[in-house]
Amino acid sequence: MVSFEMSDRKKIGLGLTGFGVFFSFMGIVFFFDKGLLAMGNILFISGVTLTIGLKSTMQFFLKRQNFKGTVSFFVGFFFVVIGWPILGMILEAYGFIVLFSGFWPTLAVFIQRIPILGWLFQQPFIRTAM
Repeated sequence: MVSFEMSDRKKIGLGLTGFGVFFSFMGIVFFFDKGLLAMGNILFISGVTLTIGLKSTMQFFLKRQNFKGTVSFFVGFFFVVIGWPILGMILEAYGFIVLFSGFWPTLAVFIQRIPILGWLFQQPFIRTAM
């Protein structure tokens, strides 16, 4: 059996990533509050860096096929920080989708194995949309 032990650094990184997603969500709920969105972005990026390491993070963001996503994500982050949260979140969302587009098939397989969500995602009207 394979053991998936996590170091304390990875646990902290996953926590920071989770808090980053939470703060970003709350920033959107509170009508694009730029403080919450900026805090969510900082926590998300620092959490990803702690989870996978600095070298892997730099390699991921600086890959040639991820260049468009990286630029739009960080330009969106800049717009959030200077006070244009709606435009910044649109750019960040586009960058996030482009950066993590390679993970969507893995995520779909994972969701199909979750008891209730798996049944829902295996329905014909959902499968045709994917």
